[in-house]
Amino acid sequence: MDSSGLYREITGSARSAPGWVRSAFEVWTEYGLLLFGLLFIAVWWRARARTDPRPVALALTAPLAAALAYAASELLKSAVDEERPCRAVAGAAAPLIACPAPGDWSFPSNHSAIAGAAAVALALAVPRLALAAVPLAVLMAFSRVFVGVHYPHDVLAGLLLGGALAALAVPALTGPISTITAAMRASGGRAAVWFTGPGPARRP
Repeated sequence: MDSSGLYREITGSARSAPGWVRSAFEVWTEYGLLLFGLLFIAVWWRARARTDPRPVALALTAPLAAALAYAASELLKSAVDEERPCRAVAGAAAPLIACPAPGDWSFPSNHSAIAGAAAVALALAVPRLALAAVPLAVLMAFSRVFVGVHYPHDVLAGLLLGGALAALAVPALTGPISTITAAMRASGGRAAVWFTGPGPARRP
């Protein structure tokens, strides 16, 4: 797939954008994944108060799905060995951030895979979060092209890879983790009860 023409258009627009827009995208592309981490923590903390262990299990599968997406994207990167567009595309505008070192391959985008997995997993855990998580994942993917370190097809593949893996992993893991959560609650151990929430056995 050749999306170098679209890459040139987006990076050219990035260079002509106002300074505050460029700065916002630079910050978002570097640190935006931390917001998904905060959402993971918020969903887990909220789930601890629920009697049913399933919400806790769903909350715990979200970061697991993101980690799985990262691992899968790294394996695919090693198999494809696609050079970064900031080195390979002639006539493109200079990237807004430093071009990754040689050997740090381009296809697919790790950031997009993690964001795609996080968005789907969070939406499965708390459906109304889809209204925020999905646009944030798309924004993360777009930012990787905007700052000049990925082709458009890299980020699209990353989103699809991460989202698909989360859609498969979350249902598969929720049942076993629910069982473990219920057992931890029933054990009465202080650390276990703090981590999983009190559950029905510990409520007055």
